[in-house]
Amino acid sequence: MSKKLGKYAFVWVTSLTPVFCAHADNAETANKSNNPLNLAPGVNLQDYYTPRLFDTNAHTNDALLRGALPMAPNDYIGVPQLLRVTLPVSTRPDPHNGYSTGIGDLNLFDIFLLKTEGVQLGVGPQITAPTAEQDELGTGKWQAGLSAIAIDSSPHGLLGALVQYQSSFAGDHDRPHVESATFQPFIIHNLEKGWYLRSTGIWTFDLKNNTHYIPLGLGGGKAWKSGSNILNAFIEPQWTVDRKGDGLPQFTLFAGINVTFGK
Repeated sequence: MSKKLGKYAFVWVTSLTPVFCAHADNAETANKSNNPLNLAPGVNLQDYYTPRLFDTNAHTNDALLRGALPMAPNDYIGVPQLLRVTLPVSTRPDPHNGYSTGIGDLNLFDIFLLKTEGVQLGVGPQITAPTAEQDELGTGKWQAGLSAIAIDSSPHGLLGALVQYQSSFAGDHDRPHVESATFQPFIIHNLEKGWYLRSTGIWTFDLKNNTHYIPLGLGGGKAWKSGSNILNAFIEPQWTVDRKGDGLPQFTLFAGINVTFGK
């Protein structure tokens, strides 16, 4: 009897092994695509649509074209780096009761990966250039600051946060000084077949004007392999659960598609 039970157990475990391997492979694929510290080149197209702002009927939209480029350690910098560039195309209310749509302010930040095993840690400088085509689409100021990020990756998903701070130091003298900070949690829970749940709302604090808004997101997506690349599509509704100030988002629909190359 014991030999038969052992045989049946062996067959049962053997039959489930491909399932476990497939689930692990799908989780690894989703983690690589969703991890902002993944050392692989990639390009993202993401969109934040806010149908209504508090105390107004106006809407806004930000389409973000983002590229990431990893750099290996060298003689001058002994840790890997991840360079990220974000170019927004924004829609904002204009002074004539209409809307302006065009390029916003270009953001660049360079993350130095100080720890790549276990909980990944990165820190580095960032700079924002006043490239906006219209005043309402940007700040008119050069801004500089720091970014710091920590990510814990496991087969269950990702857990971490990105903190950014920047302040203006040059630009249009007629435009007000800018000082801001953001906190973005990364909560990704992997499901089967590359599906996952996500919450990544960006908490935004205007330190100059003492205003803020805190969104809570809950959405989902799917990551899958296409040849040697990874594709990832998602949608995440975000509700503002706390705010101070007027003209801030009530609700935002965040969606996008990410492409990770060569992984």
